[in-house]
Amino acid sequence: MEPIEIGLWVTGGMLVLVVLGMRVAFAAALAGFVGLVWLRWNGFGYAPERFGKALEISVKVAGQVPHSKVSANSLSLIPTFILIGYLAYYAGLTRALFEAAKRWIAWVPGGLAVSTVFATAGFAAVSGASVATAAVFARIAIPEMLKVGYNKRFAAGVVAAGGTLASLIPPSAILVIYAIIVEQDVGKLLLAGFIPGAFSAVIYAVLIIGIAVLFKNVGPPVTGFTWRERLVSLPPALPIVAVVVIIIFFVYNPFGDAWGTPTEGGAVGAFIVFLMALYRGMRWAELKSALIETAKLTVMIFTIIWGVLIYVRFLGFADLPGAFADWITSLHMSPWLILVCILLAYAVLGMFMDAIGMLLLTLPVVYPAVMALNGGEYVTAADSAFGMSGEMCAIWFGILVVKMAEFCLITPPIGLNCFVVAGVRPDLSVQDVFRGVMPFFLADAVTIGLLVAFPAIVLWLPSLA
Repeated sequence: MEPIEIGLWVTGGMLVLVVLGMRVAFAAALAGFVGLVWLRWNGFGYAPERFGKALEISVKVAGQVPHSKVSANSLSLIPTFILIGYLAYYAGLTRALFEAAKRWIAWVPGGLAVSTVFATAGFAAVSGASVATAAVFARIAIPEMLKVGYNKRFAAGVVAAGGTLASLIPPSAILVIYAIIVEQDVGKLLLAGFIPGAFSAVIYAVLIIGIAVLFKNVGPPVTGFTWRERLVSLPPALPIVAVVVIIIFFVYNPFGDAWGTPTEGGAVGAFIVFLMALYRGMRWAELKSALIETAKLTVMIFTIIWGVLIYVRFLGFADLPGAFADWITSLHMSPWLILVCILLAYAVLGMFMDAIGMLLLTLPVVYPAVMALNGGEYVTAADSAFGMSGEMCAIWFGILVVKMAEFCLITPPIGLNCFVVAGVRPDLSVQDVFRGVMPFFLADAVTIGLLVAFPAIVLWLPSLA
């Protein structure tokens, strides 16, 4: 049997396991290991006496590959970024940010919901995890919205959708994972997420205002804040702004050479927020909770990475990525149409898989195909299909697939952010949250369409780096 055929059979088996309910990390690890054994034994001509040798070689490969990748310095970004977010929450910085946004924006139709979106965007700038953002604002923002008469489904949908902004706005754990998989510059990818992330927040805000104007009982405005109350709310929110500015200057430094790597920037940011939390009176119990929550989320992410990397190594031996890239480039279709079909496939796949697992499983196959469509890794902008160099195409496609991963965080039946919001709020069912996020599908579709049509939205900042 040809390696390509083994690759297709094993991939099909893994998808069956995922659909049956097995966690992506374990389904990918099992499929990858079985595939490695199968490939090696196939090379030995299925001789019964050589099965033990095939098993021994596969065990060594399955053990070495995940360790070598997970122990890389670049992945240490993930726990530090997540820790920043939890420390900011337990220090009360998140509530201060929401309070400032509320006093300045709540007067518009749907103002509290718009305030929540911009507050989640601000919190996303110090937290790399969408799930953490959704959990934090489910505790802070939903009670405030319900208090003034917001529809509970709409309030829940706003928080679940707003939490997805942490996937794009740096520091972003998913962007870091993408950079590692495709071996691109982490700093430039994080920089590329700023404008699309802010752009997504503005699209959400416009949608919310439109809904509140059309349906008066959904999101009533909140008035009565004086200018003095608004100005007083700004100083408590400034620490988060200060941390964002410090991280940006540390990693990017617009006026000269960078002061450090993104990994070091994440560590510096976590230390600064830790000092702020101590200054604001954080106790041991709160610090312990922040550390435990960070450890839980980090272990979950690293487990997925560990399992999927075994499958990715099997794909490499089976040469499935190369075969898929050759097939894609042989199609007599416009590269733009193929790209749109790939993004639509991500939308469907995201209904059944979590965002990180989906990217880890698909990128080793899809990324080489997209780069081949554009003309290759080292193509110039003049000779490319999408009008950009190979490096810029890798960054642009990264933002597109991460935005699709955001979309998957709120799509039924797997949308993780919706389950998180329902878990934090016992008065809300998962069905309530899924109904509440439905209007945001339209906002995400508009955002993705504009990012595809106008790549400069993504590439302007990294082109300056």
